Amino acid sequence: MATQEKLPLISRKPRPGQEVVLVIHGGAGTMSRASATPERQALYRASLRAALDAGHAVLREGGEAMDAAVAAVTVLEDCPLFNAGKGAVFNVSGKNELESSVMLSKPPASHPDTPFTRRGFALTLLTRTRNPSQLARAMYLSPKAVPHAMLSGDEAESVGEELGVQPVDPSYFFTEQRWKEHRRGLGLPDGPYPPGQTPGEGKPLEQLDQMPTGTVGAVALDCRGCIASVTSTGGKTNKMVGRIGDTPQMGSGFWAEEWKEKRLFKKFLNKLQGRRQRRAIGASGTGDGDYFIRLATCSTIARRVRFKGESIKAASKACVEDLRRNGGIGGVIVLDESGNYAMPMNCEGMYRGVIGEDGDAKVAIFHDDVLA
Repeated sequence: MATQEKLPLISRKPRPGQEVVLVIHGGAGTMSRASATPERQALYRASLRAALDAGHAVLREGGEAMDAAVAAVTVLEDCPLFNAGKGAVFNVSGKNELESSVMLSKPPASHPDTPFTRRGFALTLLTRTRNPSQLARAMYLSPKAVPHAMLSGDEAESVGEELGVQPVDPSYFFTEQRWKEHRRGLGLPDGPYPPGQTPGEGKPLEQLDQMPTGTVGAVALDCRGCIASVTSTGGKTNKMVGRIGDTPQMGSGFWAEEWKEKRLFKKFLNKLQGRRQRRAIGASGTGDGDYFIRLATCSTIARRVRFKGESIKAASKACVEDLRRNGGIGGVIVLDESGNYAMPMNCEGMYRGVIGEDGDAKVAIFHDDVLA
């Protein structure tokens, strides 16, 4: 089955003066300041910067927001420190079931035939996909092969092979630290280990977040004003087999959209402030996904901005507080068409970072950290 990868990279001119921005997160809620030695924090910060640099390299060359966000998320999926890809947690049966999603404010310029109504694509219950974010991208760009908005399990991965996304053996996702968390969370000893896995081979990376529920994600704004949100996760530690979280559910753990301002007062205010009349927003969430689902957190942020006229900082803060009041911990990253961003959380910390036009990557971990 042919992919669309040979289409021209760029087919539309950049907007004059359009900044490029990338914001990322690597999970929220369960990191411990008590165990946060300078050395361990440095590992996380280096990985976050590597992800920002990878995404910025795409944006700097005039690339697509979606490709930049996928590039950033891929770095985090390949790092065992984060709950996605290689660092994914185990479910109650000791298996890894991964999820991912992609959503755009408008179709990418490199694939102009993509229907505007396509919006995005989501995947869940993956067991053999090394980089779920790359598979979500491939399926979003293949509406004829996959006309749906969401796909799961073996069938998704079989279609992925036809699109050129090669699977890995499920043993690839094993890490000793996550296995110990899985077993101890069930009140069991560390062993027995899965077949073929031997404890103590190499020094396991000790994560700051124990028993994580978070995700990794990126939201990018490219030089043509397109915003893309990409999210990937291993889910909740010891989740039920077959549990589907917020990461593959549009409006819950991710969102992106564009609209034209129609209200006269807002149009006048935008003109006065030098803002564009066409607005856009993207968001990616991390934390206890069950609460994001119940509150439709990411799409609600967009609705507050679009229909209440709130800033992204006010809207995202209000929605994160709604999570807290309902018993959910977590945070979100949000980006608009002008390059404004917000990173609110209601917990001890959220691995996060931002990089703009100047290429200066800034990262932070705990809630009171300053991006640096």
